[in-house]
Amino acid sequence: MSAHAHNGHMPIRTLPDTLINQIAAGEVVERPASVVKELVENALDAGARRIDIDLEAGGVRLIRVRDDGAGIAQDDLPLAIQRHATSKIASLDDLESVATLGFRGEALPSIASVSRFSLTSRREADAHGAILSTDGGRVGTVTPKAHPRGTTVEVHELFYNVPARRKFLRAERTELGHIEEWLRSLALARPDVELRVSHNGRPARRYQSDDAMFSGERLIVALGAEFARNALEIDHAMAHAAEYARNEDASSESGKGAHGLRLRGWIAQPTYNRASADQQYLYVNRRAVRDRSIAHAVKQAYADVLFHGRHPAYVLFLDIDPRAVDVNVHPAKREVRIRDQRLVHDFVYRTLHAALAQTSAGAAGGVAPSSLQASQLAAGEQTHSSDPSHASNSGSALGQAAMRYQTLPLSGARVNDIRASYAALYRGDGESGPGSQRHISGAAALHAVPQPLPRGDGQIPPLGYAIAQLHGIYILAETADGLIVVDMHAAHERIGYEKLKAAHGREGLRTQPLLVPQTVAVSDREAELGELHAAALAELGFDLSRAGPGALLLRSVPALLAGTDVEALLRDVLADLREQGTTPTAGTDRVTAARDTLFATMACHAAVRAHRRLTVPEMNALLRDMESTERSGQCNHGRPTWTRFSLAEIDRWFLRGR
Repeated sequence: MSAHAHNGHMPIRTLPDTLINQIAAGEVVERPASVVKELVENALDAGARRIDIDLEAGGVRLIRVRDDGAGIAQDDLPLAIQRHATSKIASLDDLESVATLGFRGEALPSIASVSRFSLTSRREADAHGAILSTDGGRVGTVTPKAHPRGTTVEVHELFYNVPARRKFLRAERTELGHIEEWLRSLALARPDVELRVSHNGRPARRYQSDDAMFSGERLIVALGAEFARNALEIDHAMAHAAEYARNEDASSESGKGAHGLRLRGWIAQPTYNRASADQQYLYVNRRAVRDRSIAHAVKQAYADVLFHGRHPAYVLFLDIDPRAVDVNVHPAKREVRIRDQRLVHDFVYRTLHAALAQTSAGAAGGVAPSSLQASQLAAGEQTHSSDPSHASNSGSALGQAAMRYQTLPLSGARVNDIRASYAALYRGDGESGPGSQRHISGAAALHAVPQPLPRGDGQIPPLGYAIAQLHGIYILAETADGLIVVDMHAAHERIGYEKLKAAHGREGLRTQPLLVPQTVAVSDREAELGELHAAALAELGFDLSRAGPGALLLRSVPALLAGTDVEALLRDVLADLREQGTTPTAGTDRVTAARDTLFATMACHAAVRAHRRLTVPEMNALLRDMESTERSGQCNHGRPTWTRFSLAEIDRWFLRGR
């Protein structure tokens, strides 16, 4: 008899509890890191302020999680390891606005079914604690045990009774790496909780508690001083849903849950970028999640400032009405479903786009918490101040994107010194030494006059004043606290590019009618999309209509792109609409990318070529342009356009002051 026929005669039976739990464990418990996640989240939900995590063999031999939370009543211990028993959800209403990290009531029974497991706990009011042990799901009896207030969960020999799963576990170092990465992600979201980790009996990592959510202390411990030095702080709340709604349908329906949208956290300056997406942390209502739509919004915001193939780094917290988010769509709660994806995508994109626009040369981000030790920020003097009193105000509807600028207040005497030495340099005082005009830029410098100080408030412009050109490629400028070196071609290219975009933004996308309307063969689905999105495509400069089941008739194209392969571009735009139909910038991404590539090429051709000798006023004009141009901190390819050397750093080169 065939196996199929045999199965057909098997009676339907209820699965035994242990097997049910082991099936659930397959969804929730992938590896030791998943166990740590579930146990630590339970501790947080119990109000813990300190959590100790002891591991052996990457968590395979032992995971012990001890917390100082509220504890569990002795009579509730057996319930804690029963399926779908939870203290966090009582009704469907609760499920629709989940605020706790865990809520299914599946984690403990699942973990207990695939390990040797014990649960010890005591509440404040109890005379003593109690322990309950299980072995591969077989439950023992509750017995008294001394224990401080809180709970300890021990998980020994994970998957000892499921050899197939145990075989899939990786090397100790790999499993430990997964645990450390998850804890890093948690540490960023919960600076108020102290986390101590030990591995094989040795202390491995400690995150001290810090009640200030955005102090930046945790940022440095979790992601390093280099990230913190390059971080721009973001804090923006949405004022009106209507501000962002692209279409009327978005503003009417979508606007309802929109109030209460807030985006906070840190994004790294474009010049600090990564080979992989290893420093991207997103939290929705303080829960670490992955979300394709938000990731796409971040990618779009960085599209114009990152080198191809590089990834941005960020730690972002999105606060949103819990009723507008479904956290119950993934067994391990790694993904959420946001009801109004388009609105949220647009909000995130616009907020970050506005913040990144302000990465003009001379502006500096950086988190420099007051209590940090100098040793933590190894390159101490390079750390830029982040005085909140200098939070800039972006002129857009976004209001303040909490960007920090470096200003250089100086004593009147110091300003006068710089003024005087700068003037003397270009009067040619003294013999033709290093300070003479002839040394600086040949004959052209004879006409050079020092730029007057643009403001009388005791401050030097962020990029200072030009003093020389190096190899016809770099501009050297003296600032209040050291030396600035500028790559003049890269800087000029960005300035030209931004000017082209701005001019185009003011005049809009002009269209160019085709002499003969062109029939473009596409798939049925693409023809449907073309018809459906005809109005949106018209805004991009494509005038088209359906010409049959698998054909579109193209009458006009974006004037800027008239010389390119427009048919191929249109297909790409339709492919984007097919793939990302939900994101508000779908389709426009392709046209914007093609348009920006064209602008970049034009800007590159128009930019000052290397080895061209500039006069000092020309150099200064370029510096001032850089300070006032959006995104001028990096060229069109994402490379930095300037760098700063502080006097303290230069002194170190020559061992001064030792």
